[in-house]
Amino acid sequence: MRVGVQGTLLTLAPTGAESAKVDVPALPVTVDEVVATARDCRALGAAVLHLHVRGTDTRPTLDLPRVREVVAAVREITDLVVQLSTGGAVTDPAEARLAVLDAEPDAASLSLGTVNFGRDVFYNPWDLIVELHTQMQQRGIVPEYEVFDLGQLATLSRLLDRHGPPAGGHVHVDLVMGVPGGMPGTTAALAACLPFLPPGATFAATGVGRTSLPVMLAALSAGGHLRVGMEDTLSYAPGEPVRDNAQLVARAAGLARIAQRPPLTPTEARQLLGITRVPTTAEVSR
Repeated sequence: MRVGVQGTLLTLAPTGAESAKVDVPALPVTVDEVVATARDCRALGAAVLHLHVRGTDTRPTLDLPRVREVVAAVREITDLVVQLSTGGAVTDPAEARLAVLDAEPDAASLSLGTVNFGRDVFYNPWDLIVELHTQMQQRGIVPEYEVFDLGQLATLSRLLDRHGPPAGGHVHVDLVMGVPGGMPGTTAALAACLPFLPPGATFAATGVGRTSLPVMLAALSAGGHLRVGMEDTLSYAPGEPVRDNAQLVARAAGLARIAQRPPLTPTEARQLLGITRVPTTAEVSR
């Protein structure tokens, strides 16, 4: 745990780029739906909003005006840390993924390697990793390093050695577990990653699909943080679909309190992650 910060950083990933609105009606895809979800989940303990943006046709988009619209709408209503996905959908070109940084988020994801996503391939070559890292450094955008397999932690060490620390100076890693093609969502896999985290780094864990609950419990037991949301799982329990994102955040916040590490506020999250952007008065008052 980083010195001076106690508690659990709770990140909400409400939408993703994989599920279709027609198949999952509760998925927040409009601007109003995303804002309402952000507001409700902030009240339950979320501190970071990990955003994939959808267009007016409900399909994933990296259209910059749309991305800016969603970021501004969330900031108008909440003080959440806005973290944009630079992963987009698996079919998005590198140029469009880099361009989302122009929306000036507080933070952004940075995936550390190419990985199979079921039958698809999520392409993250070394040059793209370096470009994202250095552009975020220059713009003061704090990265969250997404790790899908153990070897990608070696990539992170090489990146930091060659190109210096991230914006904000603090390294925060998200272990993405249970993706078909990546590391399994098990306690053993999570424990195997921990010795290879950079010195002083913090970590969160994301359990995809049915691994969501065991990964949460393993992460909390190891002093880690949590990411939950309908991007990662659509089942609350066997045979029980997720009602909405608030249901997942409420469960994660409850488990964090049981672990005697209650959810961090957005202000505490900024302290943890090294985010220097100061929310407006309107954001803080929400």
